[in-house]
Amino acid sequence: MSWTKALLIGAGTLAGGALAVVAAPVVLPMLGAAGVLGAAGTGTAIGTLSGAALASASGAAITGTIAGTTAVIGATGAAAGAAAAAAATGKKKRKA
Repeated sequence: MSWTKALLIGAGTLAGGALAVVAAPVVLPMLGAAGVLGAAGTGTAIGTLSGAALASASGAAITGTIAGTTAVIGATGAAAGAAAAAAATGKKKRKA
């Protein structure tokens, strides 16, 4: 693997993880309000909540804690960014 390819994959990893973590506080409450995330720890449907309660319950819905959910979303975004960068820097097949 060349240094250029490794650098591009590293940049993709960093960008993907950062983008996912920054987008999570916006996207998760949208999913919660739409009813996609189920119920909060209290048993209340997340879709019926609003404001800070909606944001908090949506953030904790995936792993049970906001920190855990942020870590999972960041790791998933980083993996997606690395995969996209690796695919973009892969060798292209020549037509015979």
